[in-house]
Amino acid sequence: MVIACERSEACPWTGPHGTNPRMSIHERGASEALRHKWIESERAGRDLGERAIRDWIKRHWHAFLRACWVEHLEGRVFWAELDSGDFGILQHEFLDSQVRDEIVRRIKAGGENLDILCWSRDRRLSRDELWEVIHILERLDINSKRLECLLDSCLAHAC
Repeated sequence: MVIACERSEACPWTGPHGTNPRMSIHERGASEALRHKWIESERAGRDLGERAIRDWIKRHWHAFLRACWVEHLEGRVFWAELDSGDFGILQHEFLDSQVRDEIVRRIKAGGENLDILCWSRDRRLSRDELWEVIHILERLDINSKRLECLLDSCLAHAC
């Protein structure tokens, strides 16, 4: 089985060190899935084939996607499939926020909007801080950043 993806173009934005790689989430995901397949096949002593790829998708895709999204928000890697307007947003928005770092930490750990709202309630944030949490969550818009893993459909069509 071969998984092929389009090569990414050079990124027109530059970061603090003058470069930001422009990458494809699906291309990198394919690479990670193949790496997982190789490792699991080595452990099993035989080629696990598509089953290992599907296992990676099931066990790792969502966390992988979340990590890519955070890299994009931080301006470290420009992921072609994500909104270009979100690239580096954490470098220039919410800088004076008292809750930003904790929200980002929770997002990195897999937290969803509800998890973060429950944290803000449990912490008994002030009304202003609560509105700040809501503003940040609305701006980041976690729910719209979910991408379907194309590897699964690629497998179904024997890429």
